[in-house]
Amino acid sequence: MDFFVEPAFFVLCVPIVLIAAILGMRERPLGRYGLVASVLMLALLFFRSIPSLIFFGAYLLGSLALYAWVAGLFRKEHPKAVALYRVALACQIAPLAIYKVGVLFAPDFPGFLGISYITFKSVQVLIEVRDGLIDNMTIGEYLSFLCFFPPFTSGPILRSRNFVTDLRTPLSRDAYLERLYRGLGWFVLGALYKFVGSALAHWGLWMAPAVISVPALSFVAESFCFGLDLFFDFAGYSNMAMGLGLMLGIEVPRNFHMPFAAKDIKEFWDRWHISLSTWLRDFVFMRFSSFAISHKLFKSRLTTACVGFMINMTLMGVWHGITPDYIVYGIYHGVMLAACHYLQKKWKFYKRHKRDRWFVAASWLVTMVVVFFGFALFGGYVVSPLLGLSS
Repeated sequence: MDFFVEPAFFVLCVPIVLIAAILGMRERPLGRYGLVASVLMLALLFFRSIPSLIFFGAYLLGSLALYAWVAGLFRKEHPKAVALYRVALACQIAPLAIYKVGVLFAPDFPGFLGISYITFKSVQVLIEVRDGLIDNMTIGEYLSFLCFFPPFTSGPILRSRNFVTDLRTPLSRDAYLERLYRGLGWFVLGALYKFVGSALAHWGLWMAPAVISVPALSFVAESFCFGLDLFFDFAGYSNMAMGLGLMLGIEVPRNFHMPFAAKDIKEFWDRWHISLSTWLRDFVFMRFSSFAISHKLFKSRLTTACVGFMINMTLMGVWHGITPDYIVYGIYHGVMLAACHYLQKKWKFYKRHKRDRWFVAASWLVTMVVVFFGFALFGGYVVSPLLGLSS
């Protein structure tokens, strides 16, 4: 059963939400119920593929062991806690890295749907244990965090401390009803995005090369339709996951916020796949910047930030897949973010006119060109054809 796609998923969500609503309106805690519902749904997700189920179970047990080990090291103030934490972090990332490399050579390489997102969550927990931000998450809470099914396959990426706070905070009847109504609204909006908006954009993507004979114009039309299809499909998943999470009592973060209103590429990434961009900002960009500044790797903070953007977005591209299209897509956005940051800091013309209406309009137009060309890179419309590869 595929989440948010097959009718069976939506049919099963009805009793799951109804039971949650009964418990919520009676002011009963939803944490254990959410874990039981998640285990049931994940079992149905993996039941068609025994290897995926086995791999998922092994990953879950390994993550639990690593979390318990690292938490114990820092709780006991082990003299080699930091070094051993780094070993644990490498072990936590290794299954995803092996899977990404493996599928290059064998499409049926063992793995499981959702491995990318669960890795973000498990790595995040280890880092926050290292930072002293988590010291009392129970095994049950950790399992609930990793297995919570609404965002399991397609995000958004949950934050552990917010999730545990929701688990531990009793909701009054009115507070739960507010989340229930809000969740229903987001779920319906997500369904419209996924099944109407995405379908129309996909139809345009199919029609563009058939009705436009000029190659350059066809490329522009396909890039535009592909970008809209990607947005409505992904935002649809994310909104439905957010709505379902709310109905189960958990605040799932918003993943998209009017990305096509962005006036520069930095603002675009503040609005597009927000949970990914903020995760990379907090756990990669900020840590690299802190390390680079403390070790004086570069002469200026501006250079540090630009290099940080490159590392951040290249990693984002590799996370999507170790293929030329995704890697170039990541590097491209790293260059665009670094260039944008540099110009905003150094370009006097920008500082003089950044609030002028004509400049804002021109900046928006340039940003959309940059964004939709990026979609063309992501969709395999540029690099793969140049390299003679199938997209």
